[in-house]
Amino acid sequence: MASNDKKLIAVFGATGNQGAGVVRALKANGQFKVRALSREPGKYQGLADEVVAADLERPETLAAALEGAHGVFLVTNFWQEGADEIKQATAAIQAAKAAGVNHLIWSTLPNVEAISDGKFDVPQFTGKAKVDSIVKDAGFPRHTFVVPPAYYQNFAGPYGPQMQQDGSLGWVLPIDPAVRCFHMGDINELGDIVAGAFANPEETGNGAYLPLVGDFLTFNDLLGTLNQLGHKLSFTRVPREVYAGFFPGADALGETLSYYETYTYLGPGSHDAEIALANKVAGKTPTTFASWARDNFRLGAASAA
Repeated sequence: MASNDKKLIAVFGATGNQGAGVVRALKANGQFKVRALSREPGKYQGLADEVVAADLERPETLAAALEGAHGVFLVTNFWQEGADEIKQATAAIQAAKAAGVNHLIWSTLPNVEAISDGKFDVPQFTGKAKVDSIVKDAGFPRHTFVVPPAYYQNFAGPYGPQMQQDGSLGWVLPIDPAVRCFHMGDINELGDIVAGAFANPEETGNGAYLPLVGDFLTFNDLLGTLNQLGHKLSFTRVPREVYAGFFPGADALGETLSYYETYTYLGPGSHDAEIALANKVAGKTPTTFASWARDNFRLGAASAA
């Protein structure tokens, strides 16, 4: 297919973990022309066919950024200072609708507020979930939800093992390590699902939820896998209220882990059918934690969340 016949996909967050993987996978798929959207297009170094300036904080930049796009991959960053994800996503959804976009894929997370009946407050999940209905109500011909997992990368990076008082390396966390609750994956593989969803709209475009899940583990599983690889890592369970005082943000992380422990990362119920569809359209089974860790787990390897 000549490149000018290819459908154009515009990718938000093209320099981030999710967006960069989406650009790579769309290019590898070969059916699409890829437009990277970036706040600083001059600094973009990726594989996209073109790069256009777009800033979710400046909705006036979005119309030009989405012009001519058949599809849009939308992700917002909860950790961006001052970001209001619902406001940002709404601006992008409205601009995509006005631009005549056919297929919008939104990177979402479970609605912890609804799942837990308000018992747990995990805003980085619930804020994204609240955008789902805005996507549905916008009336795109096709829309799909992808659900990123707990990143394998985070267990080697920001939430990796720390030096303990006895000189060992390990984790001190307020969770029961025997509870199977972590839906995990290599975030670089989310793009395979997104590209697959754009390529198979009849299967995915009626509001399917497509989670990336390479593994579903207890913390003991994770620890055992790493120790089998020759790492000597420990785990100590501490009460939630003790953990909350360990570092700034520990209370929020403890809340998130308590949600996982109670309901699992993806929430209650079976996710097998959703995971199976995600893997089917991706055309591959995601990498397991053991396989990823063998190739990538390095102590002290810094990785951005």
